[in-house]
Amino acid sequence: MLKRDNLLLGIILGLVTPVLAFFLYYLLVYLPKYQKSLAEFINLLGDNRQALPKLISVCLLLNGLVFYFYTRSRKDITAKGIFLVTMLYAITIILLKILHG
Repeated sequence: MLKRDNLLLGIILGLVTPVLAFFLYYLLVYLPKYQKSLAEFINLLGDNRQALPKLISVCLLLNGLVFYFYTRSRKDITAKGIFLVTMLYAITIILLKILHG
């Protein structure tokens, strides 16, 4: 399935990859340092409005890696879907920064 070249696959990958990066960040960075549950981590992000755009930005780095993989393998339609979702995430980050200072 991942070898196909279609827009829907790119959109799905663009949505799922940052979520996967979020859990990897929690497991590899936050959990070893603070020993807090995932629910506490999510509550912390809800309380700290400035941290959320930063974390989303970090999670988008993995989207960039997947985008690079698909452009290098000439799966351009899938790469367009990944890019589309990445831009939607970027707009979300900008709106969060504007609305929450």
